[in-house]
Amino acid sequence: MFEGLTFKNPELFHILWVLLPMTVWYIFRQKRSTASIRISTTASVFKAPKGIRYYLRHLVFVFLLIAISFFVVVLARPQSSKNWEKQTTEGIDIVIALDISSSMLAQDFQPDRLEAAKNVAMEFISGREYDRMGLVVFAGEAFTQCPLTTDRAVLLNLFKDIQSGMIEDGTAIGNGLATAVARLKDSEAISRVVILLTDGENNRGEVAPVTAAEIAKTFGIRVYTVGVGSIGTAPYPVQVQTPFGVQTQLRDMEVKIDEETLQEISSITDGRYFRATSNTKLEEIYKEIDALEKSKIEVREFSRKSEEFLPFALLGALFLILSLLLRVTVFRSIP
Repeated sequence: MFEGLTFKNPELFHILWVLLPMTVWYIFRQKRSTASIRISTTASVFKAPKGIRYYLRHLVFVFLLIAISFFVVVLARPQSSKNWEKQTTEGIDIVIALDISSSMLAQDFQPDRLEAAKNVAMEFISGREYDRMGLVVFAGEAFTQCPLTTDRAVLLNLFKDIQSGMIEDGTAIGNGLATAVARLKDSEAISRVVILLTDGENNRGEVAPVTAAEIAKTFGIRVYTVGVGSIGTAPYPVQVQTPFGVQTQLRDMEVKIDEETLQEISSITDGRYFRATSNTKLEEIYKEIDALEKSKIEVREFSRKSEEFLPFALLGALFLILSLLLRVTVFRSIP
């Protein structure tokens, strides 16, 4: 009935020591309460038959001790943990590391890679209402745009403010990942994740991408890498001097994504690499990451402890009532 029973406050069992002086006091009182009468001989008294009430007269006190014992068990808070169940627990910290170099303005996505990445990321953020999320941006260098927070409004507003050209141009993938890892390394969340989006090759920064991945692995941080860009060529906006002044024109340029490095980063950190070649594909990738992180948490098993004091409370009340009833009925004339 009480398989796997544990007690929340086992130290309260020390209260049971009070039963010892109660028993000593009861025995002492029984001896002192014996009536005395003057008779010539006690032979006839000892030969007198003793009824069943005589032998059961101590039940009143015994039942009282049992009742007290059960009430002490109730105070110790018995709990059962035999029933295990699967339950979803929130507690994921996610940092999005977003490449904002000038190449992210290529228009093989609509309206361009950067805006498409921002829009899909904001939808992803809105759907993870119980998780802490942060934002790191990088180009030639990296910085934290928003630390881990549960304030969706602040994070979404900061996402909207992101623009290419905010920092020196280039692609420092290692620095971007290292900065994201720094935001997560002290986190105590169940799962810690970096989603790194880039459309190029590492050409700037002090930290090599693989080195940053090794650091992430050390802290148990999983990295999902996303290569953003179509296959082949893509239209890039370039500044061209014309007779009418400097104008922006679109020129098809080769898409160069260091997929090998991105795959290695994800492999080292037990994550996954994705290639986004369109807005739709990018949305699908975020949905897949969303499902992966939820499934990793949902399969964890937790035991929910159930309070088991009620049976002990009922038994304690039963013996207390029996003790009182016996005292005022069957044994009321027996000291």
